[in-house]
Amino acid sequence: MSPSPDRPLPPASDAFVLLVSDRPTERAALARAIAFVTACRAHAPGESPARGRPVLAVLDLAPPALTDWTRRLDVFTPAVPRIVLARGEGVKRDANTIVLPAGASREVILTKTFALIEAASRAAAARARRLNERAQAARSIVTDLFDSAALGGTLAPGDVDRGTETVLAAVSEAGISAWLAELWRHDAGVYEHTLSVAGLCAAFGGRIGLSRTDLARLARASLLHDLGKARIPKEILDKPGRLDSNELRLMRRHPEIGASLLIAQGGFDDEVIDVVRHHHERIDGTGYPDRLKGKQISDLVRIVAICDVFSALTERRAYRQPARPAEALAIMVETPGHLDQALLSAFAPSMLACEPYVT
Repeated sequence: MSPSPDRPLPPASDAFVLLVSDRPTERAALARAIAFVTACRAHAPGESPARGRPVLAVLDLAPPALTDWTRRLDVFTPAVPRIVLARGEGVKRDANTIVLPAGASREVILTKTFALIEAASRAAAARARRLNERAQAARSIVTDLFDSAALGGTLAPGDVDRGTETVLAAVSEAGISAWLAELWRHDAGVYEHTLSVAGLCAAFGGRIGLSRTDLARLARASLLHDLGKARIPKEILDKPGRLDSNELRLMRRHPEIGASLLIAQGGFDDEVIDVVRHHHERIDGTGYPDRLKGKQISDLVRIVAICDVFSALTERRAYRQPARPAEALAIMVETPGHLDQALLSAFAPSMLACEPYVT
C-alpha cells in the first residue's frame, strides 16, 4: 500500500541526516530528536563522516569549518539540501540552503529539519521513479541498436540521440552513483556495460566543464563504443572465465567491426568513429587495433578509455568479485602506459567521492 498523499512519506531505510556541530550539548540534543524520524549521523567538525549521501545536512559550525563541510557536500549530485545555523554574515544562500541564526530555538530548528526530511523523501521518490524509467528506456534503445547492428540493419540516428539525451538527463538529475546502482540491479552484460560507460563519461565530462555540444558528443560516442560486440558470438561475450587465444583474437576485432559499421552507414561524426575504433589503444602504443601512441590518441578517446576500464573493473563478473572504486582506481594508476594520467587524476576525485554502489 502506498502512503496517502496527505501524510509524510517514510524515509528510505538507508536514509540519514548528517548533523555536524562544534557544540556538543546542542549536537547531542538535536541528534536525539532527529533520530525519532530518521537515522542521524552526528559528527564533531574534525571527524570524518561515514560514506554515503545524506538526505539532509544540518551544519552548526564556525566559518572555517562551515566552508570545509560545505565543500564536502558540494560533491554530491543531486545537491544535498542543508540547514545552516549562521554565525555572522557571509553564509552562502541558495535554493538548497536554509539559513537560521545560531541562536534559533531547537523547536524552530527541528520544525525546519522535519519539513525538509519530508520534502527530500518526496523528491527522492520522484527521482527514483524517473531514474528507473530512464534506465529502462536507455536499455531498450541500446538493445535495439545492438540488434540492428547484429542483423545488418540500419541504426536509427534518432534512437542514438534519444539514448544520449536519456543518459545525460539521468546522470544530471540523479548522479552517477544512482545511475550505476540502477543499472546493476540487473545481470551484468554488454548493454549494462555500455550504459555504465556512457553514464561515467557524462559525469566526468560534466565535472571537467565540457560544453553541452562536446558533452553530447562524448555521451554519444560512449553509447556506441562497443557496438562491434553485436557481431561477436554470444558464447564468447558471456563466457564465465578467461578467453582462449582464438576467442581473444575475435573479441579484439570488435573496435574495427564497430567503426566499419558506422562508416558503412554514414552520418556519424569522425570523432565518434574514432572512439569506437580506438578506445582500446594505450598511451604507450601497445593497444589495439592500430597501436596508436601518445598524441595520436584523441582526448575523447582517452576519456572513454578511462571510463571503460573503470566500469569493467567495478562490474560484477561470474568469475570474480567487482573491485571497489578505490581499488579500481589504484589498479588504473599502477598500470603505467595505459591511460592518460592527467585525465585520470581529474577523474579519480569524483569516483572516490561517490557513495558506494558496488555490492
